[in-house]
Amino acid sequence: MKLKKINENLQRALVENGLVEANEMQQETFSTIKSGADCVIIAPAKSGKTTTLVLNVIQRLEKAFEESPRALIVVESKEKMIEMKQLFEKLGNYTDLRVYGVHDKGDIDFDKNHISLGIDVLIGTPNRLSDMFSSAGFDVNRLKMFIIENTDDLLRLRYDTKLARISESMGKTQRIFFSENITERVEFFADRIMVEPLFFEMDDIEDEETE
Repeated sequence: MKLKKINENLQRALVENGLVEANEMQQETFSTIKSGADCVIIAPAKSGKTTTLVLNVIQRLEKAFEESPRALIVVESKEKMIEMKQLFEKLGNYTDLRVYGVHDKGDIDFDKNHISLGIDVLIGTPNRLSDMFSSAGFDVNRLKMFIIENTDDLLRLRYDTKLARISESMGKTQRIFFSENITERVEFFADRIMVEPLFFEMDDIEDEETE
């Protein structure tokens, strides 16, 4: 992908997975996400939002570091968690980033023990992450990125209170929303937990293999 100052190992993995050309969303949001600014990215289904999310996390974190997670990603379901974790494995093939996923049906004590050994990226469902962050005592000051995928759907399902509590527990960090639609709920929630967020609205982006 032709993105300014992209990590060479990430570039190599992208090309090997057939992601040679960056689409409009990836081109327009890359510098902003890399800068650490809060942002809301609106794009249709099957436009590469998950790919954009994963490549930007890899770009910012680069390599394994200490024990506490530095990126927290909220997804809608166990299936989305597994899908995203697999994409991290593909695009992070040339890094040593440690990615772990949790979901509502998992063993929370097992999850806590695994995370305490050291991870860089934590992906999970709202309920499980809310339970873990209220009881596990993670060093949230290490978090560099708090990302919510399918934000419009999660807010429609009334997860706003749990998401806000997770956000409030971590203080200063970059916050990113990915959403198919820009709704009043999304705008209100962005104003509630973000600092001067930038909005990117994408239309008619060419489909990619990965959503």
